Amino acid sequence: MSEPVPPAETGSAPDLAELARVVARQRAEMDRLREQAATSAVVERAKGVVMALTGCSADAAGETLLQRAKAARRTLLEECWITLGHPALARSGAGEPSVRSGTDTPGAESGLPGAGPSVDPFAPDDVAAALGRLGRTLVRADTPQDLARCLLEHLAPDLGADSVMIYARRPGGELELVGHAGIDERLATQWHQVSPFSGVAALDALRSGAPRWLEDLAEDSKRYPLIGEPPERWRSRAWLPVSAGDGAEVCIGVLRGRSGPFTPSDRAHLRGMARLCAGQLRMPATPPAPAADAPRDAARALFEALPVAAVLLTPLRGPSGETADFRIDAATAQAAAVLGDTGGAPAGRRLREYWPGLTDEPLWQGFLHVLATGEPYEGEPFAHQEVVSGLAALSTYSVRVARLEDSLVATWTRHASSDRQEQRLADLQRLGNLGWANWNLATREASWSSQVFTILDRAPADGPVRLVDLPGLAVPDDRPALGRAVDGLVREGLPLDVPFRVRTPRGVRHLRLVAEAVADLHGTPVEVHGVVQDLTARRRAELALVESEREILTQHDVLRAERALVARLQNALLPLPQRAVDLAGLRVEVAYLPSQTGVHVGGDWFSAIELPDGDALFVVGDVAGHGVDAVATMAQLRFTAKGMVITGSSLTGALARLNTLLLHSRDTHATATMILARYEPGEQRLVWAQAGHTPPLLLRGGEVTYLRRPSGMLLGASTAPHFEEAECRLRPGDRILLYTDGLVERPPENIDTGLGRLAEAVAARPGDETGSLGALLDAMLEGERRDDVCVLDIRFPGKRQGSDGP
Repeated sequence: MSEPVPPAETGSAPDLAELARVVARQRAEMDRLREQAATSAVVERAKGVVMALTGCSADAAGETLLQRAKAARRTLLEECWITLGHPALARSGAGEPSVRSGTDTPGAESGLPGAGPSVDPFAPDDVAAALGRLGRTLVRADTPQDLARCLLEHLAPDLGADSVMIYARRPGGELELVGHAGIDERLATQWHQVSPFSGVAALDALRSGAPRWLEDLAEDSKRYPLIGEPPERWRSRAWLPVSAGDGAEVCIGVLRGRSGPFTPSDRAHLRGMARLCAGQLRMPATPPAPAADAPRDAARALFEALPVAAVLLTPLRGPSGETADFRIDAATAQAAAVLGDTGGAPAGRRLREYWPGLTDEPLWQGFLHVLATGEPYEGEPFAHQEVVSGLAALSTYSVRVARLEDSLVATWTRHASSDRQEQRLADLQRLGNLGWANWNLATREASWSSQVFTILDRAPADGPVRLVDLPGLAVPDDRPALGRAVDGLVREGLPLDVPFRVRTPRGVRHLRLVAEAVADLHGTPVEVHGVVQDLTARRRAELALVESEREILTQHDVLRAERALVARLQNALLPLPQRAVDLAGLRVEVAYLPSQTGVHVGGDWFSAIELPDGDALFVVGDVAGHGVDAVATMAQLRFTAKGMVITGSSLTGALARLNTLLLHSRDTHATATMILARYEPGEQRLVWAQAGHTPPLLLRGGEVTYLRRPSGMLLGASTAPHFEEAECRLRPGDRILLYTDGLVERPPENIDTGLGRLAEAVAARPGDETGSLGALLDAMLEGERRDDVCVLDIRFPGKRQGSDGP
């Protein structure tokens, strides 16, 4: 059947919607003829089986089939499928087991000839009706894979089936998965081959010739290896053997996610399904009758008459049901040129033959999206090389795809050079956030690009604004300047480049108008061409930058003032001697270097004084942090420590009291490290105690060692600290260094590395006299100092370093 295509008017394309409806009707008619032809093939083949076994005529064979179907309450198509599945039953008109039997005896369930007559009543009418529908559906299943999908669609609503698997037993006894539906490809690959010794339920069903009903997952898992990952995915299963003839045996598995037994009605339904499938599995695929090609030929003729590049595509499914390719059922002559088919006949071929890399293109995802949702797909323009007049040329196309029932209609639109130029101009305006505007001063007409309407947040339906009215859109403060510039452009033809602001629902926007006039022969402006640019984002960035610079300058001034204040405070609290001093017979040199980051002043300090009894007191300490708070804490600890020792406190007693003082200070989280050392000149003995500080360095006889630290923890870290004293007998020529950790620390390296570096630097100059502290600091400090550095260089005058003493 075909319908005439109405002629298109001259210069216009035909109504594609009407053409699509015509194609849909043609496809429906084609499907009806295919099903009719396939059904006739099943009936004629069953009649042939009866004629071959009984020797009757064709009419008698047909009458026999009708009588047997009527007696068994089956449709003619059901009876034909059963006859094809078990040809021996065609020899007599009765006595075969009924597919509607509800018995569970092995002989009756097998569905095989000679199993014995059925003694149970017929199945309910709903099962009979369902099997009648299945018989009509089976004519569209050409392969075991099609059969699996057909069975799942049939069994899912009535029995709650979630998956179907079809296994065929090969000559070696192993099972091969020939069809499946409702399982993924990974699981199908894993269970594609099943060993004859695996003990699965499908093999057991084939060996016994009776179905296996797996309705208790816990018990069934003990008897059989269960298919699935995890096996709990299907909590009930049925495996039904099918005799497919010619020595081939097939087992059909129906797997359900729900638990519970199969009802008698379910079992009768599944047994009937197995007997019908036996005929389908014995019957080879029947090619469609020649009449079925008529609608397809009509669709091809229809597409060939279309004046556009269009194709009709039918999806081709892979083994797991996914779309693997598309068959071109019809194509226009223009589409053949786009596809590059020099023969001009792409119909019947696969789309990926012309486009091998299609699955990697966005268009492929567009095809799948249209199939799944029915929503049309509009592809982005793309470059395509084609042959024009024998020469290769690069053209720009875009594709539109729409769904037509189970197929797709794809159309290609070729863009002319003017279309491409307009698209590039639109992209330029969008990316640059600018648009063009024209004003005809003679006719008072104006035209804007769409981007100008977007920039001004003005509806295109309101139309463009006249040039003389443009200043009225600006905020009041900017109207005078914009009005003078527009007046000069209109009256004298002076070009303008003016920034101005407008207020829109999105807020105030910063714009720029650049325009020039086109004059007539007398020099009078008659037309104005201009560009409007949105500078809001750039202006906001500039304002943010200015504000950031202002905040940085303010912060810099505050930092500089704080640094100057702290520096003056520290100089007042911690005056540095200009030269080396003598204390209790020792020569002492002091160095202090502030940090080069932040406020530059921290909490490092020292004390070197002579006590009333003639002893010398040396203190080096480090308060955590920098700034005013650190300096205040430093001053408190420095003066308190000196006062305690002068008034008779021991070194450990002074540290314990300083710890208590720090815990009860304004900043209860403040911490500090410290060394207290007392030198007794009469006995040449140096007694010292420490609180979490680095050990003193001793240079004696050219050898460098670190004094063993006595017990003592960080000040402010504990309410019950423990401190001990240690002593060292000094000799003439000895050199002691007390220092803070800024001298040896270089994050992120370990502090032991810094202590080793200090020992090497001191050992490299064993004979240096007073004044070498600067050279030592130069050797130890590299780059920017991240912490304060304080050093007390204490020397016992006598023999030069490196000489052999007594």
